[in-house]
Amino acid sequence: MGGGGAVEHGYPHLETVRGAITALYRRLSYDTVQLFDTSVAPVDVAFCDTDDLHLGAQRVARELVRHFRLPDARMVVGFREMEYAANVELAAGPEYFVELNDRFRRYRRDIGAALAHEITHVFLHRLDLSFPATRDNEILTDTVTTYLGAGWLLLDAYREDADSSQKLGYLTPEEFGYVLAKRAVVFGEDPSVWFTSPQAYTAYARGRELARLDGRQPPLTGAGWAGRRRYARDRRYAQERRPVADAPYAFVPDPRGPLRVTFPCPTCHQRIRVPVRGRVRARCGLCRTVLECDT
Repeated sequence: MGGGGAVEHGYPHLETVRGAITALYRRLSYDTVQLFDTSVAPVDVAFCDTDDLHLGAQRVARELVRHFRLPDARMVVGFREMEYAANVELAAGPEYFVELNDRFRRYRRDIGAALAHEITHVFLHRLDLSFPATRDNEILTDTVTTYLGAGWLLLDAYREDADSSQKLGYLTPEEFGYVLAKRAVVFGEDPSVWFTSPQAYTAYARGRELARLDGRQPPLTGAGWAGRRRYARDRRYAQERRPVADAPYAFVPDPRGPLRVTFPCPTCHQRIRVPVRGRVRARCGLCRTVLECDT
């Protein structure tokens, strides 16, 4: 939890974020991901200063438990002085103890954001889905929280001006925006209407631009002129068995047929492999996205 210090920006965790989206689809399946087509509604996690602190926190926690389809999980929420925004004690359940930073006694509007991250920890614990490194695991948690419809709360908790700043979670604001934009494409949502923080909207817009670029990389037909020209050069090099410079796609010889090209699916980032033979329609076996390619 940032509180007055400099907020990190940009995309330093982008590869881990993309890997987290792939891991989520592999663990849940396309059909299960589709069950999360509706994000947490602002009214369901609203928290005003006149609400009882503990009863209100329990109410928001129950709503997030319902959103993540954890019917037999009970959250006991408390507050104490601590370095981090929140902490959850992961055990066999069904009762989990969540501790929130005492700061949230004064900033109640962000309790839902802190609880969303911690309850996603419980969700992933029950799925037995994790990354080995602690920081990567936290990035996985933020990514899953966002992709499954509760992470807009974390981005909306980001506020920054000349005198102070606050950010919850391990992703940068732009990375939260990137994952939100990925989700928006899949489910046809516009999360920007829920933001109360103007800085959150700016970060979402920047992340959305990067997410759109994922769908404009060759050999996808939506690639721009410069990308198509570079792709044609690299394809010629591959056919001549010359080295190809670093690119998101790679050419793979196939002794049984034509040269093949592999590239990441713009939705789930699993690598797709198709033959190099002109116009090709491919379907990602993981997220079922249909891709129009010009190989």
